[in-house]
Amino acid sequence: MLSGAAVGRATLVDMAIRGRWMKWVIGAAVLVVLLAVAVPFSYIHFIEGKAPAPLGLKPGSGHSSASTSSPSGTASTSVSGQWRTSAGSVVGYRVNEVLVGQKNLAVGRTHQVTGRLAITGSTLTAATFTVPMASIHSDQSERDVQFDGRIMDVAAYPTGTFTLTRPIALDPVPAIGEVKTYPATGKLTLHGHTRAVTFTLSAKRTATSIEVSGSIPVLFADWDIPNPSFGSFVTTQNHGVLEFLLSFTRA
Repeated sequence: MLSGAAVGRATLVDMAIRGRWMKWVIGAAVLVVLLAVAVPFSYIHFIEGKAPAPLGLKPGSGHSSASTSSPSGTASTSVSGQWRTSAGSVVGYRVNEVLVGQKNLAVGRTHQVTGRLAITGSTLTAATFTVPMASIHSDQSERDVQFDGRIMDVAAYPTGTFTLTRPIALDPVPAIGEVKTYPATGKLTLHGHTRAVTFTLSAKRTATSIEVSGSIPVLFADWDIPNPSFGSFVTTQNHGVLEFLLSFTRA
């Protein structure tokens, strides 16, 4: 039989072993938590990089994220006639998401846009643009797979379309380089559903083109679009934004 001293030593050894195991378990748990935070943080901030700025117009020549208005240039030649989309046009989406506790912004875009404007005198009487949904891509292939499949089902609903339903009075026609804003009303077709939308449209005239930009809020449920969340790994808000920056030249 073991003496009392021997039993005591065995108990101390057992307690020491248990203590070391407990430290290992706690250390491993802390490491898992740190990795769960550090990996998505590093991915978002150092690998994926900063999301593109919102589409918009700035006074003068060229495109930028600004949409403020500042007169520039001189008054106008006639803008009456037919106009069609040209190179540089872009349409896309912006959705806020949380990737394992880290806030992120998902952005997808396409330059495959077709559209037209009809202007009579100084009134925009018709406007429309269409994009092939499968052409919209983000910086992540896995996100695009989800977008093309369970979210937008581009095989069943291959196009997205906006059509203006209420004329817009442009008078006075803006000077070249000036950005002006107008209330716009139309119908947006996504995921096989068409809904009425209202938003603010920005427009600018250059010497040879008309540039138009806008952001249309999209509540996913209104178009029967499944929430983009993917389990507990990626969660998103229940809405996003369809943004566009279109350049039109005379048809």
